[in-house]
Amino acid sequence: MNTPILRLSRVVALLFAALLVSSTLVQFVQAPALRARADNKRTLLDEYSKPRGLLLVGESAIAKSTPSQGELAYLRSYPQGPLYSHVTGYYSYLYGAAGGLEGAANGLLSGSSDALFYRRVADLLSGRQATGASLSLTLNPKAQDAASKALGGQRGAVVALNPKTGAVLALVSKPEYDPNTLASHDLEAVTTAWKSLNDDPTRPLADRAIAGALYPPGSTFKLVTAAAALSSGAYTPSSVLPGPAKLDLPQTSVGLPNHDNKPCGPGDQTTLQHALEISCNTAFGWLGMRIGADALRAQAQRFGFGENLRIPMRVTPSVVPASLNTPQTAQAAIGQYDVRVTPLQIAMVSAAIANKGVVMRPYLVDKVVGANLDILDQSQPTQLSEAITPEVAAALTTMMVGVVDNGTGRPVAISGVQVAGKSGTAEQGNSSPNHAWFTAFAPADDPQVAVAVVVEDGGDDGLEASGARTAGPIAKAVMEAVMKR
Repeated sequence: MNTPILRLSRVVALLFAALLVSSTLVQFVQAPALRARADNKRTLLDEYSKPRGLLLVGESAIAKSTPSQGELAYLRSYPQGPLYSHVTGYYSYLYGAAGGLEGAANGLLSGSSDALFYRRVADLLSGRQATGASLSLTLNPKAQDAASKALGGQRGAVVALNPKTGAVLALVSKPEYDPNTLASHDLEAVTTAWKSLNDDPTRPLADRAIAGALYPPGSTFKLVTAAAALSSGAYTPSSVLPGPAKLDLPQTSVGLPNHDNKPCGPGDQTTLQHALEISCNTAFGWLGMRIGADALRAQAQRFGFGENLRIPMRVTPSVVPASLNTPQTAQAAIGQYDVRVTPLQIAMVSAAIANKGVVMRPYLVDKVVGANLDILDQSQPTQLSEAITPEVAAALTTMMVGVVDNGTGRPVAISGVQVAGKSGTAEQGNSSPNHAWFTAFAPADDPQVAVAVVVEDGGDDGLEASGARTAGPIAKAVMEAVMKR
């Protein structure tokens, strides 16, 4: 072989190698990124050529796909729109699958999940139309409706859990939005709706129940402080604590006052039980300084603070600051300073106390169901942690029942049912009205539901808001709905 032919053969071989490498990169290495591109209409049209799975609450579909005329063969619709908007999220030709379960469980709903590989093969061999899997949810429709109606037009969130399993019974965030406006095939209208929602200063797309800007928990965090104190073995519900009108804080000239600027008992003293019932700031501030920042932080972590949870939507972790000096610890012990939580986390605290100290991992999807109604996956309740001992949980339950029977939680009392609860009024550190909180579980002797409610900026009550008055009736309505009273 002469030299020119040898050189030409090497060039041809090199070109074939380059072609092989290029096609391999495109078909295998770059394929996921190319499929995920927002401007990849081929992928979008393929997704719209088959129905997505249903989202089911009981026997009702809260998200479904119906045949449609035109290039997009199916239209995603949400029959109860705003009521479940933060649960469903939206599926949009322009903006993709985002928010709620549409985003978090897109692979299952679209049928592209690796978990559905064998089902896709079976569909291909049998000639059946490929469809996404349906998700049967844990939500209680009466509790969801009660939470939304009771919260009304106020900004805030409601979360209800089954304490024994971790199943989410209600998940409401206000303001709501209508996901149908983003799923429409009228792309001009979708663009307008998208801009309006994103420009809205009330942030209707933010899921306040599990994410978004976290809240100071106010006095609901006193449950964590009380749990740490009881778990130390140094305190009981009858332990006597200082409860002056204003607590002197070391290292600062700023004291910690009670909300009414009065002492919490005769001689500036109170018991731990009574301090929780009347939500005595000075007693809990003193208690926080005595047990220390490390114990407070560790107790919060045992309740789930700092955990990266998915339900399957991602939950923003709640936090107790990593570094606290003595006066900051006093503030943190009453749910102020830089303690920040989701309503889900506060519901988990109450649920753990209700469940004899065991924190169950929260979950929203009960079953994954195939097109022929076969169950592809069934969720099993799993333990996340043991926050407190059964003995401490029993003591805290008795203390929380006292809050409702004798203290700040009286508006949440339910006739014939023993309710355990805790109110909270959280300062924001600015001139805005306080957030109003209430968390509770019922019945106290055989818990069926644990709930947390936050109403932003005092809601309709504004500067006159309090946890029990403003958020309490919402918690009560949700518990009654679950217990069918």
